Amino acid sequence: MRLQKHLCKKDYGEVGKKLGITALAICVLVFIIGLFRQIPKMEIFMSSVGLAVAAIPEGLPTVVTIMLSIGITRMARKNSIIRKLPAVETLGSSTVIASDKTGTLTQNKMQVVEIFSMGGNNQNQILRLGAMCTDCSISNGKIEGEATEKAIVEAASNLGENKNRLYEEMPRINDIPFDSERKMMTTIHKVGKKYRIITKGAPDVLIKRCSKYINQIRQEQITTREISKIERQNEQMAMRALRVIAIAYKDLDTLPNKIDNTLENDLTFCGLLGMIDPPREGVKEAIAECKRAGIKTVMITGDHILTAKAIAEKLGILRFGDVAITGQELDKISDKELEKNIMKYSVFARVSPEHKVRIVKAFRSQGNVVAMTGDRSK
Repeated sequence: MRLQKHLCKKDYGEVGKKLGITALAICVLVFIIGLFRQIPKMEIFMSSVGLAVAAIPEGLPTVVTIMLSIGITRMARKNSIIRKLPAVETLGSSTVIASDKTGTLTQNKMQVVEIFSMGGNNQNQILRLGAMCTDCSISNGKIEGEATEKAIVEAASNLGENKNRLYEEMPRINDIPFDSERKMMTTIHKVGKKYRIITKGAPDVLIKRCSKYINQIRQEQITTREISKIERQNEQMAMRALRVIAIAYKDLDTLPNKIDNTLENDLTFCGLLGMIDPPREGVKEAIAECKRAGIKTVMITGDHILTAKAIAEKLGILRFGDVAITGQELDKISDKELEKNIMKYSVFARVSPEHKVRIVKAFRSQGNVVAMTGDRSK
């Protein structure tokens, strides 16, 4: 891998340039020495030209190709398939690795470990609503689906809240799919002659959509006091490296003609679910090895910034002097300012696909070769 790195396209050109300049300087020196020794000019000129030609290693392209082929073979043994030979050359020249968090740096094996509610005793209700607002399926007792949703459905099942049975009682008739911009998902259910709207998503986004909250068994108007309490709890859970999901709902007598995100307004806050996703084995060591090789590793995630920072610190991505930034903060920075300070950042949280493009462009503007890795299912 080290030889591949030194023989990458950029270094290959640099080596050729240095060889050419060195050969030219030696030829001039040899020609001058020949003149002092009174060797015929044509003879010393031909000798200098021959020396210049001999100085260029004709076998260098062959050596590079062979080494790239060896690299592909070694990667294939570790289940990494390379379609094109030049891809190894580019990979070997990477100076920045931008990695997703969930499923890449972590195991993507979520487990609900903490439940928070303002009432304190409505864990079943939170998990019941959370399980209904998922795309998971249960067949022969096996839960299939995305890791975060699977963890919610499993936790609900452990408390006797089976999703299939809940859907029989409250059929799902429509939904508003999860969107990385909104950071929320909504399902619509028929409850007798009424309709229940259930929304789950990022707490800092969802709380802005709530006008009420559940206190014990009754609904009350939410005030800045309750909002502050929820936000503090969210931050405390995130600082413990938990992925936090907020759950809210509302009931309607009738549905509007058009199903859109306006349904996600005037919700009733129900609670927070905190999930842990342990780091992958060997990731910390791989990041340390990249650092020794001069490669900067950055985390790009849609998670809360405190969750991202906690994981990044554990893995050695976020070190003293490094900076973490959110997508909202990125929106306030011009492209020029981002490019100027891009090497200071190691964690990018609550980002959208558009932000990822800006981040990669900013790194490349500083002459970096950027490799991106992540879970393709996202």
